[in-house]
Amino acid sequence: MRYVLTVMGLIFCIPLVMWKKAFDTNVCHQEIELVNYKNQKPFRLFFISDIHRRKISRRLIEEVGPEIDAVIIGGDLAEKGVPLKRIEKNIRKLAEIGPIYYVWGNNDREVGEQNIREFIQKVGGKLLENESICVKTQSASVWIVGIDDVSSGRADIEKSFGGIPENETVIFVSHTPFVFNKVKKRYTPDILLAGHTHGGQIRLGKWGYYERGSLRKEQDVVTMTSNGFGTTLIPLRFGAPAECHVLTIKKAIRNG
Repeated sequence: MRYVLTVMGLIFCIPLVMWKKAFDTNVCHQEIELVNYKNQKPFRLFFISDIHRRKISRRLIEEVGPEIDAVIIGGDLAEKGVPLKRIEKNIRKLAEIGPIYYVWGNNDREVGEQNIREFIQKVGGKLLENESICVKTQSASVWIVGIDDVSSGRADIEKSFGGIPENETVIFVSHTPFVFNKVKKRYTPDILLAGHTHGGQIRLGKWGYYERGSLRKEQDVVTMTSNGFGTTLIPLRFGAPAECHVLTIKKAIRNG
């Protein structure tokens, strides 16, 4: 009988733990040092992707902290069935953190493309649709490059990199990381950001449908794929925590 009760307890508790993990608020504070970064003052950005059905809370805003130079939404801000009021409210709250820059995800247009456009524009945000923009502060500047959703057939990498001066700090943003290698073969962004994979969402150790999200640096080029903030299909996570990111970009000090 004790064995049966133990098994029944596990059957009940494991989904409960997985459900709780799906709604955790994990703000990852990470520093990126770049040799090519020319500014003396760090540039601080907040990156969040794959919000889907979740709500942006006051707690998240407080954990992000002040002095954010750019808020980058890496797609899948919503999906079919999410109330428009919730989407609009989420965008308004994110705009409290800093100026918004947004790229389309594969689910966003399910709630109506024009709705997303209006909500982003209402807070003074910028939709990056195969284009780049120079983001300037009083003592720092970077270029943010954003492409449309790859699955829509509208993504144009070549167009998005047009007009960027040489020797600038460039951040490339795509909803999916599967274009990273293609981008790096033709262009030289310093940082590449994406979401989409949810880190596999449910993992058993090292096994998962996709790799767990990570930040990696090779030869002064940083690639980051986020586990994402929300979930899709089922609100459960295991082995791939919900996350969003505060990235502080700094000038690397050369040794010698």
